[in-house]
Amino acid sequence: MNSAHPPIRSYVLRQGRVSNAQQRAHETLLPRYGIPYGDHVIDLDGIFGRKAPHILEIGCGMGETTAAIAAAHPHLDYVGIEVHTPGVGSLLKQIEALGLTNVRVIQHDAVAVLERMIAPASLDGMHIFFPDPWPKKRQQKRRLIQPAFAALAASRLKPGGYLHTATDWQEYAEQILAVLGSEPELENTAAGYAERPTYRPQTKFETRGLKLGHGVWDIVFRKHQ
Repeated sequence: MNSAHPPIRSYVLRQGRVSNAQQRAHETLLPRYGIPYGDHVIDLDGIFGRKAPHILEIGCGMGETTAAIAAAHPHLDYVGIEVHTPGVGSLLKQIEALGLTNVRVIQHDAVAVLERMIAPASLDGMHIFFPDPWPKKRQQKRRLIQPAFAALAASRLKPGGYLHTATDWQEYAEQILAVLGSEPELENTAAGYAERPTYRPQTKFETRGLKLGHGVWDIVFRKHQ
């Protein structure tokens, strides 16, 4: 890749306030629950110390959904990717508080992680909940879910593995549906948008939006067997 034209990132590193508790968790718990970024494929069975299905979550936010899903499914192993330190610290706090042994965290760009650290056909599922919609027309090139990303994500899923994304931005939902629908390795599990799977908790933000009449769209595709 020409270094004069770096890839467009789907996020901006904001200098958000990190609370003392988040900073403490980041410093003390990341060595235990974090996976350092590196230019090498990781052995997920070795990291978790067992053979179990592997689910990758891109953009954990403050970690509430990640922690809740992992706590409810202890037989599955989860790797959360998040770039923002407050979110990483918050998730680490919840991992410790809930005694979760089935979550690890990578603080790095998700595309680079997928390209360099995740083996092809190694994931049973991928969650991308409420990615930044970049609503302004000039910003939309920053949206994560574009054709090249769909191809990369599909390549990392096992046959039969699923890709589940959710958004509260209708125009982005339409784009996601079109992009994933055009990826030859993937097939829609529904006739259009999916019902919210029971494993995805409804967030406080989402509940508030639904009461105000805002929509939420779940989109679930599966890799061909």
